[in-house]
Amino acid sequence: MTNQEKIALLEDALEIESGTLNESTMLSDVAEYDSMAKLSLIVLCDEEFSKKLTGEQIKEFKTVGDILNFMG
Repeated sequence: MTNQEKIALLEDALEIESGTLNESTMLSDVAEYDSMAKLSLIVLCDEEFSKKLTGEQIKEFKTVGDILNFMG
């Protein structure tokens, strides 16, 4: 899966317009990146990538690229 495909999944999970995010987007700049979005991210990583994501790991994410790196 390409990074663009992962970003599209992330945009869908965050319910934001396609093309809004890129690898260098700061998560602090994304208004939709709230507690519900973080729960959606946990589910996305589990279902799409079979990876368990913890709250502690989420706190370490600063950019969209950090999430993509976790996804693998």
